[in-house]
Amino acid sequence: MPIEIDQIIRSKRKTIALIVNPDASVIVRAPLRTSNQLIQEYVAKNVQWIEKKQAEARALVPPVPKQYVAGESFEYLGIAYPLEIVKDQKQRLHLEDGKFKLSESVLDNAESAFERWYRQQARQILNEQVEFYACQHGFKYKTIGITSARTCWGSCSANRSLNFSWRLIQAPSQAVDYVVVHELVHTVFHNHSKKFWKRVEQILPDYKEQQKWLRKNGQHLMI
Repeated sequence: MPIEIDQIIRSKRKTIALIVNPDASVIVRAPLRTSNQLIQEYVAKNVQWIEKKQAEARALVPPVPKQYVAGESFEYLGIAYPLEIVKDQKQRLHLEDGKFKLSESVLDNAESAFERWYRQQARQILNEQVEFYACQHGFKYKTIGITSARTCWGSCSANRSLNFSWRLIQAPSQAVDYVVVHELVHTVFHNHSKKFWKRVEQILPDYKEQQKWLRKNGQHLMI
């Protein structure tokens, strides 16, 4: 995904400057008459530097490793559910009555149990959402795959095969839909041109809010 500019500040200065804040947001300071296109081009030329600074900022607040203890919260579609350890439960893990219920017998493999559960939910929900938006807006895709990617929520290959990280299913449903739409639009536009973003916005007018949420919170969608 391209770099999102959180704020543009124009003033009586002669050059463009980039600022990456501690929360990884990006501010551009530019001369008064600098066009948005020129600013976008400048940001694109400095994308590696920006991403490096954003990674450094995010690294200062690393995600807390899960302990898989009773009462610990786990995200599903943007909602935090507490964990309950249950004796004599046949299912390894399931979500019921507002709680994740983990069988005590698989406590030593709790991480694998959660990944398996998230993968199952991701496959079902992402298939449904891809099909929904494809039918609604006339997109054609080939296959849908579920990956373990940590930094790429979704991708679209040249032959219109779609891939999504199972970790995405922890995010709010609106953010999930944004990634789905983003990749479906790539089946038509294989770049991040103005036409690409215009099409995304036609389908999801608030896509920038979801994009911002993923940038600021995505590093915490880990188990």
